[in-house]
Amino acid sequence: MKFDISLLCSVAVGAQVVLGTPIRSRTPYNVKETHTAPSKWTKLGRAPSQHKLHLKIGLKQNNFEELSRHLNEVSNPDHGRYGQHLSVDEVNDFVKPTDETLDLTHEWLLSNGVSEMSYSPAKDWINILLDVGSAEALLDTEYSVYRHEDGTALVRTSKWSLPSHLHEHIDTIQPTTSFMRSVPKKSDWIQFSQPWTPPDYKPPTNETISKVCQFFPVTIECFQTLYATKGYQQKAPGIAKIAFNNFLNQTPIRPDIEAFLKHYRPEAADSANTFKSIEIDNGPAAQSEPLTLEQAAGDDFVREANLDAQTILGMTYPQPVYSYSTGGSPPFIPDLNAPTNTNEPYLEWVNFVMAQHDIPQVISTSYGDDEQTVPEAYARRVCQQFARLGARGVSLLVSSGDDGVGDEDGSSCYTNDGKNKTTFLPSFPASCPYVTSVGATQQFEPEVSAYRAPGLGPDGLKHGFYASGSGFSYYFDRPDWQDDVVPAYVKSLKGKYDGLYNKGGRGYPDISAQGLYFAFVFNLTESSISGTSASCPLMSSVVSLVNDALISSGKPTMGWLNPWLYKKGYKAFTDVTIGDSYGCGTKGFPVAKGWDPVTGFGTPIFPEMVRLAKGDHDGHH
Repeated sequence: MKFDISLLCSVAVGAQVVLGTPIRSRTPYNVKETHTAPSKWTKLGRAPSQHKLHLKIGLKQNNFEELSRHLNEVSNPDHGRYGQHLSVDEVNDFVKPTDETLDLTHEWLLSNGVSEMSYSPAKDWINILLDVGSAEALLDTEYSVYRHEDGTALVRTSKWSLPSHLHEHIDTIQPTTSFMRSVPKKSDWIQFSQPWTPPDYKPPTNETISKVCQFFPVTIECFQTLYATKGYQQKAPGIAKIAFNNFLNQTPIRPDIEAFLKHYRPEAADSANTFKSIEIDNGPAAQSEPLTLEQAAGDDFVREANLDAQTILGMTYPQPVYSYSTGGSPPFIPDLNAPTNTNEPYLEWVNFVMAQHDIPQVISTSYGDDEQTVPEAYARRVCQQFARLGARGVSLLVSSGDDGVGDEDGSSCYTNDGKNKTTFLPSFPASCPYVTSVGATQQFEPEVSAYRAPGLGPDGLKHGFYASGSGFSYYFDRPDWQDDVVPAYVKSLKGKYDGLYNKGGRGYPDISAQGLYFAFVFNLTESSISGTSASCPLMSSVVSLVNDALISSGKPTMGWLNPWLYKKGYKAFTDVTIGDSYGCGTKGFPVAKGWDPVTGFGTPIFPEMVRLAKGDHDGHH
């Protein structure tokens, strides 16, 4: 059944009887999950009982291990099935729950008065609409309003329960214990009147690069020159497609994008008004009018979508570009009677996309939060959803974060498991092994890891700490395709930072690209913006151009990149060997020769990526 959020609107009628109905089940309730609120969140009080929750029940997937095996085979350049991606029906067959799981869950819901529900395409997620009071009875819990120090508010609980016999059939239910805010991974926006160069900057000696690359701002022509996409003529127009994600009411502003393209990629200017805007769960459509006064004077919630669109359209024109806008409220000053929308946007988005038969082959995501803000069970299920995209042949790239290994002074570098131990803070979804995580670099000859200490910027104003996101997951073990490089890096540290990170965890980022002082148009004004929010759409664009070259040669698109990257693809990247990740009051992980958890394998060399990818696809049709 195709996922349709509109079906949820009538659920509340059937659900209200829960309040007056004793909970019935075959077995007693036991706690299913406990997840302490992270340190930056404060409990304000009980959530209003009539506040509505879109609950998503993640059922145990029947055969994810088999899907994972297929995914690894079609993504491994040494395997005979390389590039033979799966269809939507094949993927859904692997992950659909057993009849027993569905029957027992339905019995539990019906016995508690919940009679209306909708499903994800594989029926591995059940979606219901309940008020808080009904959800509390269903899950034997209490919901509260929590406020983040930045003003974000959520309705959440720290513990919830299920009948014992359902524990093996239900992986996760959200929103319950997830405090992930999915904030854009970007740094300061700076308005400028003229180029700026810091006193210690060394310009490139390469004349070709020095003509088009300056420290501030960095332009599309510079990216094209650095990564050798300049002059590439696309050969399969309309077939290779690329998309970017917008959450938290982010929306691209077409007049800003058009002004940017007129300046930096004139032949692409018309595409600002023709790229496709796809709205999910009442997300906002791309805006055809200039910024409103409120948007221009407000927060950062328009800039990320503009940055993604400007970078991708500037790099990939004339490819079709898709903007996915998934509903969800931005932060605001919370009121106990009007807390923010409590949706989980990744699930809304990925379930929508998985239902489509025609998906863009590259999708860029510039959002994330500290891994520990997400309960492990929920993180694993979202990560498995991303694996399904990979099996379909989609390259999903995610920004690695902008705080190095944690905040600058270490004030939040602690676990939230009640032990309050000092730790580096990995980011999610960058830590998921089924995404390709993108770090950031700066300067040009050579490129170094992106880092900026707090201090005066090009506009004469003080700007904050920024460092390419870096780390090792606590939730996801190191995948075998990292075994040849990650243990060697860990060994090279000689015990430094022992206890502050998980030596056996998935290391990230995988690769990197420019991420400081991108030329940018906001409110029809020339400006600049930084962050892995910039490097991620830039790297995604290069991958999409590789796909064009593959398609024109009759070969499959790249799909899930990581096995290819770690086996062979790294040879098509320029190794970055200078810098540190910083954060948590330390210099963080050092950049090193080969892979490192700051810049990954380095930055792309487009012609080499094409050459290697074509060679790897030979004989694997």
